This record gives sequence, structure tokens and C-alpha cells, in this order.
Amino acid sequence: MGDGMRMLEGVKVISFNHFLMGPLGAQILGDLGADVIAIEALGGAFQRNWSPNDTYVGDESLLFACANRNKRSLALDLRSEEGKQIARKLIAEADVVSENFRPGVMERLGLGYEQAREINKHIVYASASGYGPDGPYREKPGQDLLVQALSGLVAVTGRQPDGARAVGASVVDHHGAALLAVGILAALLRARQTGEGCRVDVSLLAAALDLQTESLTTYLNGKRPIDIRQPGNVAGWGMQGPYGVYPARDGSIAISLCTNQELGEALEEPELSAISDEDNFPRREELSSLTERGTRKFTIAELKERFTAKHVWHMPVNDYEAVEEDPQVQHNKHIIGVGSAASDATLKLLSHPIRYDGRSPEIRLAPQPLGAQSRDILAELGYSHEEVEQHIKNGVIGTAEIAPTRKKYELKRS
Repeated sequence: MGDGMRMLEGVKVISFNHFLMGPLGAQILGDLGADVIAIEALGGAFQRNWSPNDTYVGDESLLFACANRNKRSLALDLRSEEGKQIARKLIAEADVVSENFRPGVMERLGLGYEQAREINKHIVYASASGYGPDGPYREKPGQDLLVQALSGLVAVTGRQPDGARAVGASVVDHHGAALLAVGILAALLRARQTGEGCRVDVSLLAAALDLQTESLTTYLNGKRPIDIRQPGNVAGWGMQGPYGVYPARDGSIAISLCTNQELGEALEEPELSAISDEDNFPRREELSSLTERGTRKFTIAELKERFTAKHVWHMPVNDYEAVEEDPQVQHNKHIIGVGSAASDATLKLLSHPIRYDGRSPEIRLAPQPLGAQSRDILAELGYSHEEVEQHIKNGVIGTAEIAPTRKKYELKRS
């Protein structure tokens, strides 16, 4: 693939990120051609030592694999003065610093925003946190599920009369990563135009609220419901009937836009056809009940045929196996195979989600072993071979051949 796809070529990003939001945001920049240098402790960051479903490909965590392609890896002891000096040299040559430690950690390391500006006045300094850089929740642990709960997302995803329900994927982390990349790109554009650096702050809380823009705006400005959980099968408290998810004989199906008459005809439910479309809000629970009674009579295949004939907008509810086999997912090449850099295995990853002139950016680097580029990066900074080897001997930097085995993650409360 030609260099025309590398729209951020020449941009250097120093990534002090762990967990998911920060690494995923930096990966977006790496996909677009930026030189992303991911800095981790000598023992590896959290994402190398924990994997969803306790599943590893070889010895490679899937939390790490999903968010760390197109990056070079530097294992660095930031507790040492020599390690801090290496980090300062990297910042001096960088366009972007991205970090998602708790507020105050980078300052204590001597690598905070004001300290970075003294090194490089043009720097774009992006911080991702749980709740923001200040305020009453500044010191609270920020994590996807906790912020889903705080932001109302767990409540609004729940269903009446049952309790609240978390979204089944780390959607706040993922949306936060996209916002982080957008903020960095906007600040980079200004820096290129004016020479002025910028601090960019993105929080999980802001991302979680932003995900609910339509719902929250409706709630804040209109007649407020007693309960924001989903009423019956209807997919949201602010939605009309029958818009929602309904059970079939062999699965579930989503029903979107339609007239009640056509839906009733498709489901052989005359009571449903008799309800005026103008009553879709006030009678939505009744619509939900009648629609469910109808969908339960048929298989998914029968419902798809009946709904298509009556112009009812619909889609089957896919599990992940069905997603992988879905013809549109395959046509778009949303799932791609990438050779692991750590073993002979092939990783199945999600491709970059945007097309540019009909093409996706290439994967130049599979997720890298810890410290795979430590020597190269220090050489680029002007360190001699002897100095690099001395830093390895002294435990200032780590390299792939001496990377530690995976350790069990232990929660650190400080």
C-alpha cells in the first residue's frame, strides 16, 4: 500500500498509556501513519498481563493485541533518573505526548504538561482520565464499568421491570479512544497552523455522557419519565413502539421503522394493525406486547421473509459467531488476520474502521513484544551502542529477548 495512506507520516507520538482507552486512541494514530512509541515499565503494562476470558494467543494477551498494532515498543524504567532523561529526550523530538495515568502521576515523574512544555513548547499533550484532571472525583478509580454506572448508561440499558444492566462491551473505553484521537488531531492541526501546543483532556465520564447525547438531551429538556429503563421490548425510554428487540421461535429480531398496519399483517395480528401510528408513543407497551405475541409464532427466517414483503425494517440479532460469518462484515473486511510478532499464531483483529479513497490503512507492525524496538529508539536519540548496552545492563531499558514472563496482575491501590 502506498505512502498516500499514511496521512500522519512524520508525526511522532510518545504513548504512556495502559489499559484500553489510551492504547486504543494511540493505535488510531498509528494506523494513520504516525510513529507511535509505546513506553511501558520493564515488567510490561497491565494490558500485557491480563486478557479477557483469560484467553491468550501463545503468550499474548488479547487486551494488548486489540489496541497495540502499528506501534514501536520501548521498555523503560521511569523511576530511574536515566529513564526520565530518555523520556525527556523523546518528548523534545515529539509532536504528541499521550498518557492515561491517574491525574498527578506524570507530574510526579517530572513529565507532566507544564514540564513537557518546558522541553517542547509545540507539544500536543493529551491526557485521558476517568473523570477529568480536577474536581471531586479526581482521585477515584476510573474504569469502564464504574463510569457506565455513574453516567446513567447502566440504568438506561436496563429493562423494566428488571434491574439495571451494563452494556456488554467496553463501549466507554472505545468511544473515549475515538474522542482522544479526534482531540489530538484537532490540536495537531492548530499546532501546525500556529506553532502553539495544546493540552487535550478526555475523560471516560465525558465519553459515557457523549454516548447518550440524544437520550440525555431529550430527558433534560422534555417531560421526564418515572423510569429511564427500557419499557418492555421497546429499545429505549424515549422511543416509540414497537421499535425494539423481540423473541422469535429460534432467536431474536430487531424491528425498527414500519407502520402498525404492515407489521400486523406480517405477524398475522389484526389487533396490532388496528392501532393508529399516531398512538405509537402512548400505547407503546401494548404495541410491544402484541408484537411479541406475533414474533413468537415464527422462526427468524420466516420473520425476515414476512418483514421484507411488508417493508418492515428489521435485522436478526447476531451473536459473535454470526457476526464473523456475516456477508457484509466479510465484504467490508472488518475482521482481518495478522501474523503475531510473538509466535507463529495468526491474530484475528478488527481492521481500522474508516476507509480513505476506498481503502483501509495497512498494519505495518503487529502488536510488538515488550521492548522490541528499545535499542533502535535509543540509537535514534543519539545513544551509542555502548551506552545502550549499559542501560540494558543497569535495568534502565528492557529488550524483547530479556522481556519478563507474563506476571499475574495485582491491584495497586496507591
